Amino acid sequence: MNRLASTALGTTPADLVIHNANIANVYTGVYEPADIAVTSGIIAGIGTDYHGTTEYDAQGRALIPGMIDGHAHIESTMMTPPEFARITALHGTSSVMADPHEIANSLGMTGLRYMFSVSQNLPINIYYGAPSCVPASDYETPFEPLDMNAIASMFRQGMTTHLGEMMNYPAVISGDPDAWGKILAAGNVPLTGHAPGVSGKALNAYISSGVNSDHEATTLTEAREKLSRGMWLMIREGASFPDLRNLLPVITENPLNSARTMVVSDDLTARYLLERGHMDEKMRIMIQEGINPFTALRMVTLSPAEYFRLYHHGGIAPGNVADFALLDSNILDESFTVREVWHNGLLVAKDGDVFYSHENATPAPIAYTHIKNIPTVEDIRINAEIVNVIGLTPGSIITQTLQTSPEAPDTAKIVVLQRHHDTGQFGIGYIHGLGIKSGAIGSSVAHDAHNFVVAGMDDMSIITALHGLADMGGGLVVAHGENITAKFALPVGGLMSTLPAEDIARSLADMETAANVSIEHPFMALSFLCLSVVPELRITDKGYCDIMKGIIPLVVR
Repeated sequence: MNRLASTALGTTPADLVIHNANIANVYTGVYEPADIAVTSGIIAGIGTDYHGTTEYDAQGRALIPGMIDGHAHIESTMMTPPEFARITALHGTSSVMADPHEIANSLGMTGLRYMFSVSQNLPINIYYGAPSCVPASDYETPFEPLDMNAIASMFRQGMTTHLGEMMNYPAVISGDPDAWGKILAAGNVPLTGHAPGVSGKALNAYISSGVNSDHEATTLTEAREKLSRGMWLMIREGASFPDLRNLLPVITENPLNSARTMVVSDDLTARYLLERGHMDEKMRIMIQEGINPFTALRMVTLSPAEYFRLYHHGGIAPGNVADFALLDSNILDESFTVREVWHNGLLVAKDGDVFYSHENATPAPIAYTHIKNIPTVEDIRINAEIVNVIGLTPGSIITQTLQTSPEAPDTAKIVVLQRHHDTGQFGIGYIHGLGIKSGAIGSSVAHDAHNFVVAGMDDMSIITALHGLADMGGGLVVAHGENITAKFALPVGGLMSTLPAEDIARSLADMETAANVSIEHPFMALSFLCLSVVPELRITDKGYCDIMKGIIPLVVR
């Protein structure tokens, strides 16, 4: 007899039996006291009178399915995939749908192969989306463009399971053949989207391409419309863009919406993960906000599993992969603290410790050739009375277009230098609201092409920061005058460090202290100023742009 079937019948001992669990059943929305029998990493049976080689007493505590993050950029944590997996596994995460377009913009196919190779045999599953927008738009310069043939190649090589967020929504809406070609090249897989503020007939055109999910909704009106047009709603709760509390009324007003809604992280930091958690934090927020605990649990388990066609994940049932976690409580409550975690039937985390063998040795860090064509103080000097200025909106990814004097309060100069081919091309502009008091801050993390971006209050500090980035090959810097006063190297593609999460978090905190700015997460805020596919005004190595209006001049008069 088949071993799985014989284990399910109780004839053959299981590899693992969890006794006395209070199963949080996402299929029925009720608790079910039972034992769980696991064989070969698969749940064989649920009931009583099971016995196994390893037996574990849950003591009546709640057992939940392994949680799933439906949209995340691992590179944003500055951790490599193995370190990211170590931290997220502790919080009951079993699967992450990762979009690696950051490393794809920085290192092309070489970067993608690196991410895939180090993501095997980890305590979580990392499923990669094929980066659909490298570059994100025509207004920026990546390491190498990845066209529809590259997309097809990613799927042929088995590196990707879905299409990464289709950010160039104007191209999709206008019927651009390159954008639609990438969608067609992906084939019959989940096609994830990115359509901030898109509404009405434009939204119809976007969805008609087959792209049917979105994580960019920031208002209830936008969320409701996208759900009503058949999109899967991804509610983002990230380090800099926390939308969960604002959008939860879409669930409280109609709990049925949870069937096509998932909660995602998008961009997090190492410090955020260490201090606040991962998907478990999102559960705590939802329960605190009055969402039915089973409705909340569905949105971080079964809903993303169904959307991404992970048919053997997302719930505790016979035939499903044995990914689950025990809480320290017998019910889903506001504490929602994960104690033990199993992945493929193996205990991988308990009480803050992670146990797994990572068989693939991490390749040597991928370093850059140091660039030499760096502008001078004279090159970035601007003489103008009124200029276009990027207006930063605290807590939002959306920016405004302001027109003011370069000398206006809380207005810093910003320079983006193309770093991938040492052409010396740079864009220049101004930013209001970043909160820089003196000197300059810079980074090679600059969504999405990840060129060097520096913002500062004086030209010498800006140029010094650019030289500091070039000397490291990538990382974060703080400069004052001719001196680099703080730096943190990111040798893996200029995006990630090979240090442990705790060291990364400490280094980033030190950099933020050294930056001495008035906003939270200044380096992350700086990085998003280069994101050309989000309204309104952005800056890249080609200068100012607006995704809906095109190239924008610097000088008004």
